[in-house]
Amino acid sequence: MEIGLYSFGETRVNPSTGRPLHVRQRLTHLLEEIETADQVGLDVFGVGEHHRADYTVSSPMTVLAAAAARTRRIRLTSAVTVLGSDDPVRVFQAFATLDLLSGGRAEIMAGRGSFTESFPLFGYDLAHYDELFAEKLDLLLNLRDSEVVRWSGRHRPPIEGRPVYPRPLQDPLPVWLAVGGNPGSVNRAGSLGLPMALAIIAGAPARFRPMAELYRRTLAEAGHDPEGTPLSLNVHGFLSTDGQRARETALPAFQETMNRIGRERGWPPMDRSHLERDAAPGGALLVGEPEEVVERILEQHTLFRHRRLLIQLTVGPLPHSQVLEAIELLGTEVAPLVRRELGAPGDPSGGVRRDPNGASPDGPRVGRTRDPEEQGDPP
Repeated sequence: MEIGLYSFGETRVNPSTGRPLHVRQRLTHLLEEIETADQVGLDVFGVGEHHRADYTVSSPMTVLAAAAARTRRIRLTSAVTVLGSDDPVRVFQAFATLDLLSGGRAEIMAGRGSFTESFPLFGYDLAHYDELFAEKLDLLLNLRDSEVVRWSGRHRPPIEGRPVYPRPLQDPLPVWLAVGGNPGSVNRAGSLGLPMALAIIAGAPARFRPMAELYRRTLAEAGHDPEGTPLSLNVHGFLSTDGQRARETALPAFQETMNRIGRERGWPPMDRSHLERDAAPGGALLVGEPEEVVERILEQHTLFRHRRLLIQLTVGPLPHSQVLEAIELLGTEVAPLVRRELGAPGDPSGGVRRDPNGASPDGPRVGRTRDPEEQGDPP
């Protein structure tokens, strides 16, 4: 199993001062988190896209490009790219550039987005929310699969046989589809044969198991390999050397964030009992000491048989030193135990075998690494 992290670069409140975090400071901390994740052997780091004052990152590829210069092996993905309000040509070019800069470590995680601020910001009508995503995903996959693109749709001018550069190092550039439990989105991922990231942020993970079953069934019906196409779980969590300390540290940040967003969406308030319930066996939260987190990961794997796990440690702003400690515990204590349990028999790397470019053949990349001499870019 690949194990990694994702973050939105939260800026709500500095836990030490009670004042909002400065955006520059939060971005500096975020890059240190990615660098630490790379150093302790985690497989993936994802950066989300938001267009709100409480998050720093509106351009994931910019942050990931900075991270590429400071890391050696960790895969770098958006989490997510809000594709319906973006230009797929620019998205593809940006991530192809990131792939070249990082030596073949870039991925796109495309999603419809959990917030909608970007649509009016970039001049899109929310009445076309679903149609925009479907059309732009189709264009993105065309861009990925063909150097010379011929495409037409309703919401942007056609592309009539134009080449698109640069081409990425990976062939093909991995594109994941992020879903939050919408059966239509699950069907889309399965029918297209795309790796799927399923977000589970509260409650009992078992209630999402039908989504994984639907995904694999749709893959098979569409002629794709249901066991060879990766499924990821994207969850919330936090670690400390002491389980109670982990819960006490995470609670205020989780509670503030979930209740603030919940007021916008009509969710019931979160209190201590919700965190304790969801961090217990059968719950969605990976909060506790390393042994507890390993048990929850293995428990969830029996339900989903997923090949990747991404954890959001900073659901709300937390002390930076404790975040770095949690990343180190995840990489040095949790990940090795999980890989030992789930990796291929006799494989000392726990089933995550890497090629010289840092990619994992057991992960989402399918195909080959493109020879730089075959780029086809004009002189």
